[in-house]
Amino acid sequence: MENIEEKALTPLVHNEENILEVNGLKKYFPIKGGFFNSVVGQVKALDGISFHIKRGTTMGLVGESGCGKTTAGRTILRLNGGKTAGQVLFNGKEVYDIPKNELNELRVKMQIIFQDPFSSLSPRLPVGEIIGEAVREHHLVPKNEYEDYIDQIMDNCGLQPFHKDRYPHEFSGGQRQRICIARALALNPEFVVCDEPVSALDVSVQAQIINLLEDLQEKYNLSYLFISHDLSVVEHISDTVGVMYLGNIVEFGTTEELFANPLHPYTKALFSAIPIPDPEAKMKRIILEGSIPSPANPPSGCKFHTRCAQCMEKCKTQVPERKDMGDGHYVCCHLYDDVK
Repeated sequence: MENIEEKALTPLVHNEENILEVNGLKKYFPIKGGFFNSVVGQVKALDGISFHIKRGTTMGLVGESGCGKTTAGRTILRLNGGKTAGQVLFNGKEVYDIPKNELNELRVKMQIIFQDPFSSLSPRLPVGEIIGEAVREHHLVPKNEYEDYIDQIMDNCGLQPFHKDRYPHEFSGGQRQRICIARALALNPEFVVCDEPVSALDVSVQAQIINLLEDLQEKYNLSYLFISHDLSVVEHISDTVGVMYLGNIVEFGTTEELFANPLHPYTKALFSAIPIPDPEAKMKRIILEGSIPSPANPPSGCKFHTRCAQCMEKCKTQVPERKDMGDGHYVCCHLYDDVK
């Protein structure tokens, strides 16, 4: 079995502007088999990702299904057990160094909005209890102010006070997602992982939820990690964008720079699939050959070389290093090795 020990990482120097800093984060899931059910391999869901999110901004995380986007969000929040390697700094503190007895304080500040609003809501609890359960558990407001506080949170998210006594199955998909947003915001967090929060909704409802998230961000100075496969939504809501492929971030930059000047062949292929609202415009669609390799047995060298039309010999054996292209634009590709 391959040794998965982490190479020595240079400790992150915390920047006060950043609410979250991730450095070389890895998350491997064991594959068990054989007569003794021993570990025979590793699924490399995250294989050394690095990025940062400035306070009050949104970072979009995009890529094909199975690339590790959701695992990244859950690992940052300590919802996947432990990490395999790397650093996760929230407000300058290593998330995985916080002892369990102090973890409740962190849970209040870091929240998540799940992809499927129906399965993430308890069918046995009324909406008021779903939203207020954690508020009561963490003693955020006095008992005499509890009901008014829940009413205010629901109003901020487009819900009415009489909705408190109803159950999740009595709401539409868009309303259920509003309930999930209200549950996350009830704890007055600083950072929220939005795990494809609009992918299960109609297009018209998607716009309402996106606008709601933007309004709440402005009102409460929230920071988002917005995970999505819808590039049009990501372009609209994000300040920075990271492009993931098979457990690695292959390109990172500001939204404006990345969409105007994509550099990595994978990023170009993704962006070529964005529909253009002009029937006379000719789209130059880049079709990727083959399927995504298994994260349990990724290709050597650049993981994208098996599907890349610009593949060179060194792509098959050498892992590309992260290249700074200026203005906060980074790319991992051998095509830019000679760029100074």
